[in-house]
This record gives sequence, structure tokens and C-alpha cells, in this order.
Amino acid sequence: MTVDLAPALVTGYLLAFLRAAAWVFVCPPFGTRSVPTTVKVGLAGALALVVGPHLAQQAVPLEVAPLLAASALQIAAGLALGFLGVLLFATFSFAGGLIDLVSGYSVAQLFDPGNNAPVSIFGQFYGVLATTLLFAIDGHLLLVRGFLTSFSAAPLTHLSTDILARLLTGDIALFFVSALEIAAPLLAALFLAEAALGLLSRAAPQMNIFQLGLPVKILVTLTLAGLALPLLPDAVSGMTNHVVRQSLDLIRG
Repeated sequence: MTVDLAPALVTGYLLAFLRAAAWVFVCPPFGTRSVPTTVKVGLAGALALVVGPHLAQQAVPLEVAPLLAASALQIAAGLALGFLGVLLFATFSFAGGLIDLVSGYSVAQLFDPGNNAPVSIFGQFYGVLATTLLFAIDGHLLLVRGFLTSFSAAPLTHLSTDILARLLTGDIALFFVSALEIAAPLLAALFLAEAALGLLSRAAPQMNIFQLGLPVKILVTLTLAGLALPLLPDAVSGMTNHVVRQSLDLIRG
């Protein structure tokens, strides 16, 4: 028994797999080291099976040069879409890093096996919490749905580099602004605590303010971080929606 497959159908599956693989291997939470490579390849193959037949209708010449160009374009599109997802999680890790820097927790470093790099305590905590909240609010399904929509919105032979540059630079600026907004309440409270300790050191020079200040800042940080936790789900949801919108804008351009 022989199975005949149309060349256009095979090409559609191949190009869809290349874009999906590039996206899965980069975009968190799928692209972390904690997810086995076989699982990533299987997920990319499953996504390609969904959209492959639709891409077969788009004309890609069955020649070496056009196929290589289309393949490179799909990998670039997948990497760009995955990079937007990286910014989503980097925002919360960076916000936690700012809190660690001001509160003194940056002295203690943790090893993050997912990124194979040292991270600070609150940077790791905010990153893990953002991942947990993403799954709790079904944000991972929204990311996958947005990625699948990019196939219907994008031709296989076109990607606007102007829109790509504008979106990526704009998202990097949004990354810093969002991180500051997330960490701002704790940073302001820690600044006031530092000012109060400074005034106390002037009023009572005989006191050891360094010994007193460290537990005070730890107490303020832990208390306000606990009070600010209910605000994080809205932040994760808003950033996820933004990533999906930006992904579609990138592809439609």
C-alpha cells in the first residue's frame, strides 16, 4: 500500500513546523529547560498538524531557493513571536530584581535551573508566580491561540521588518515601564523606610542603624509583597493580552 501526499501539503506542514518549533523553543513557559526537548518537538508537531492543511493553499514555489527563503522567514517569525513571550516573563523577573536591589535581598543569589543562570530571591519568586498565574488564568491557551491565529493572518512569503523593529523596540520600552509599575509600591515604601532610618540615625547616633535597618527592610518588603500579591493576576492577564495583540500586529504587517 502506498500513500500519496500532495507536495503543497507536505510543504505546508514543513513550514508550519519550522515556525512552531522556533516559537516553542523560545517562548516561555514552553521554552524553558524544565520542559524536555521531546515534549517541545511534539508540541510543535501538534501545532503544525492543526494549521498545515491551511498553509497548503498558499503558493510557495517547489524549488530550492524559494523553499529556503520561506523556511528562513518562518523561523524568523517564530523567533520574533517567541521573543514577545520572553518579554512577558522577563517583566516580572525584572520587577522582582528591582525589589531585591533596593531591599538588600540581592546579596543572596539563587540558581535558576530553567534559565541556567543565578537570579535574586524576589526575581525568582515573581517569575515562578507569573508562570503559575499564567496557567491558572489559562493564559497559556491564549498564547497558543494567538500563535495559531498568526498562521491565518500571515502569508508564508512576507514579514514586515519595519513593523518587527517598531514592535520589538516598543515592547522593550513597555517592559521597563511595566516592571517599574509592578515594583513601584514596594520601591516607594522602601525609600520611605530608608528615609525614616536616616532621620533616626541623626536623632540617635548611638544606635546601630545598619543592624536595625536590615530586619526593618526585610519586614517591610515581605509585608508589602504579600499585600501586593492580589494585584499580580491582573498584571499577568494584561501583559498576556498585550503579547497576543502585538503578535497579531507583527504578522498582519
